[in-house]
Amino acid sequence: MMTRFGNRLFDQAFVRSGPIRWLVVGGTLLIAAIAIGSVLMAQNFRERALRNSGRELDNTVLMLAHHFDQQLQDFAVIQRDFVDHARSIGIASVADFRARLSGEGIHKMLRSKIEALPYIGGVNIIDAEGNLINSSTAWPVPKVNMADRAYFRTFKYDPNSPDVLIEPLHSRVSGAWTILVARKIIAPNGEFLGVVGRGIEPANFEKFFASVALGEGGTISMLHRDGTLLARYPRSSELMGRNFKTGSFEQQRVFGLDQFAGRFVSPVDGEDRLISSRALPHFPILMMATTTRASALTDWREQIGMLISVAIASALAIAGVLIAVVRKLLEQHRLSREQLTLEKQRLDRAVNNMTQGLLLFDAERRLVVCNQRYIDMYGLSAAIVKPGCSFHDIIAHRKVTGSFTGDVDDYVARVLKGIHARNSMVVETSDGRSIHILNEPLADGGWVATHEDITERRRIEERITHLAHYDALTDLPNRTMFHEHLREELAAVGNGEEIAVHYIDIDEFKGVNDALGHLVGDELLKSVAASLRRCTGPADFVARLGGDEFAIVQSAVTSLDQVNELVARIFEAIRSPFDCLGHHLITDASIGIALAPEHGTALDQILKNADMAMYAAKSAGRRTYRFFEPEMDAKARERRQLESDLRHAIAQGGLEVYYQPCLSLKDDRITGCEALVRWRHPERGMVSPAEFIPIAEDTGLINEIGEWVLATACRDAASWPDDIRLAVNVSPVQFKSGTLALKIMAALAASNLPASRLELEITEAVLIRDDDAALTILHQLRAIGVRIALDDFGTGYSSLSYLHRFPFDKIKIDRCFVDDIAGPDGSASIVQAVVNLAAARRMTTTAEGVETEEQQRLLRALGCSEMQGYLFSAAKPADKVLELFALHRSRLAQREGSGSRRREAG
Repeated sequence: MMTRFGNRLFDQAFVRSGPIRWLVVGGTLLIAAIAIGSVLMAQNFRERALRNSGRELDNTVLMLAHHFDQQLQDFAVIQRDFVDHARSIGIASVADFRARLSGEGIHKMLRSKIEALPYIGGVNIIDAEGNLINSSTAWPVPKVNMADRAYFRTFKYDPNSPDVLIEPLHSRVSGAWTILVARKIIAPNGEFLGVVGRGIEPANFEKFFASVALGEGGTISMLHRDGTLLARYPRSSELMGRNFKTGSFEQQRVFGLDQFAGRFVSPVDGEDRLISSRALPHFPILMMATTTRASALTDWREQIGMLISVAIASALAIAGVLIAVVRKLLEQHRLSREQLTLEKQRLDRAVNNMTQGLLLFDAERRLVVCNQRYIDMYGLSAAIVKPGCSFHDIIAHRKVTGSFTGDVDDYVARVLKGIHARNSMVVETSDGRSIHILNEPLADGGWVATHEDITERRRIEERITHLAHYDALTDLPNRTMFHEHLREELAAVGNGEEIAVHYIDIDEFKGVNDALGHLVGDELLKSVAASLRRCTGPADFVARLGGDEFAIVQSAVTSLDQVNELVARIFEAIRSPFDCLGHHLITDASIGIALAPEHGTALDQILKNADMAMYAAKSAGRRTYRFFEPEMDAKARERRQLESDLRHAIAQGGLEVYYQPCLSLKDDRITGCEALVRWRHPERGMVSPAEFIPIAEDTGLINEIGEWVLATACRDAASWPDDIRLAVNVSPVQFKSGTLALKIMAALAASNLPASRLELEITEAVLIRDDDAALTILHQLRAIGVRIALDDFGTGYSSLSYLHRFPFDKIKIDRCFVDDIAGPDGSASIVQAVVNLAAARRMTTTAEGVETEEQQRLLRALGCSEMQGYLFSAAKPADKVLELFALHRSRLAQREGSGSRRREAG
């Protein structure tokens, strides 16, 4: 039955559609397409020719910019060498400059430098009054004054002028148009001494321009960034020195960009030109190359003629093939009918083995084909659902059997109304299944309907969708859904309203995981998530971003009171005790808040600002919250830059070790020196350790710095007198590495410094973090003879148990107690208590930050052992501290000698 119906459809389609007629129409359309394609190709070739020409111009200016930048840099090197020479010979005044640089020896020196670089040209020296006092090209020097030149006035009267100026002008020596490259010379005290310059005639550049072939209509120009034409090929004398920055906006825009490629009408010849320009990297000069649009399209015109010939030949070939195809068409029709019969038989088998239910209706809405899958899907009777029955009868039968629950007439009318267009729908059956129905119209007015059971697929898709947007542990929205929601809220924020984004980080969560295990940690996260849900309002959006980080989007905020109230509820909820698998846990959080649009309107910006605010809360000691402030972004950028510079300084050996001596209060002898790391930044100067040491500790760089300081200090101390010890500070981070004792022993062995002369200074933070492990390391160091000092005693926890558990050799009294020791309510009693405590434990005491003789006198009276501070000496480099040792010993010897003579005289 289906095979006969298929054959009939094929014959009708073949005859009614007129295949030969459509073939002719198709051939005609193909020929038309060739014509249209040829036009489009011609346009494409045209644009390609313009692009290739533009690329050639780009390559040309790139080469020229590199070439002349190198030449000018070579001269800049000569200029800098001359300036360095002037400084090295001690020129410090205008008169000295004129007297010592105007001789024939300087002329010969300049001439020898220029001979090594023949393309550089002459070098001239001008004093502070504008007089030419020396030159590499002429001796004796002609009398020429440049005081009225613009560059000279800029150098002399503008203290903020750049070191180098490039200016086109008429030479007073040669009388020709010249490009001057001038560098000012400044005395050590900032006084203007003069100028070293070089005049280059544009012909030197134009000769090189002429060697670069751009073809007919091409030009190459060198212009100053202020718009002045410096050189051009082909040469045009009347254009030299003309300023082109006063033209159209396109012209002006060229001089503001480092690289430009475009097209506009030339202000020189009125031609439509392609233009490419590039700035020299180190000088305010632009190289520009142009060519006319007509010259760029020369090759394209030749291509068009060939393209037209090919298109005509192709059209004739298609017409010939079309005639041959039509002759074969009837023969193929006969063969196709036979093949169609075989294919329809195969189709019958395939239809009845489909996983989908299939129905085929004719134009009279009667069933032509129904497969077995459709009958089984709805539990229907094959005796009723058979070819010839109407669509209405099938739906009515489904109503009777219970697989359809709606109104039969309404459903049939709705389907038939839209059957002339492809449509699909998903219906729910009475037993809870989802059936996807696809109606595909046929050309004869009938249609094909397929029914597919998608129940399980929909369940899987819903589960996948949920997993893609929700956190599997807490069932809160995840980071992806959080971003989508925040993006929508940012787009819809109303006037007078704000959005508050809360970033919440659970404090010390890692400790819970490490101490109690991940199962307890997961249970704590679920409890926190539930608490956050309860404390937020219906309009608030709570999400888990990952790990121990949560976020809340608070919408329709009209006052900061709303934000503060929510933060209070969050802290109250998080700080409530949680019962997690039998463990009674109390936690806290650090919260960062960013407001939109006050703190940004872009998604990435508001997220970054909230994150920075959260880290500011953590830096403030955790268990608090912070609103974003613009200073946070600047501090974060400054910290990242400082970290990058510190890494570079470590890699390039940019750190130094200074030594601050420690003086005995009993006999005024130097007992030791404390090694202090210093960083001389190339731009910022000396960077305070208070700035870079915390960064080094946070990033782990302190291990590398500490190891280097230890090795360097031990090597330097090995050359000191034997009675002077070396003190080195050790960070708590270094103790965590577990290899500190080995590194100290390696440094002592490499420097041959006795262990008894090394003293390690540690803070109470070392013992607080992991006192058992730290004490083990300290005992290892004590066993090899290294002395141990407790630094900054009294400023932290100051637990006396540390003094009991480990016999320190020294206690260092912090400068905060020394500063107000002389006051009526000062810290003298505290210092006395520390001194007495140390004496009872057979420890020495060192007072830090001693700056006045009164402080020294009081410390000596209180029994303090040693002092350290600016009163005696600031920290010094290694070579200077050796000189200090010798000088101090000499003074002590003189003082003791004077004392002996006085006693003898008495």
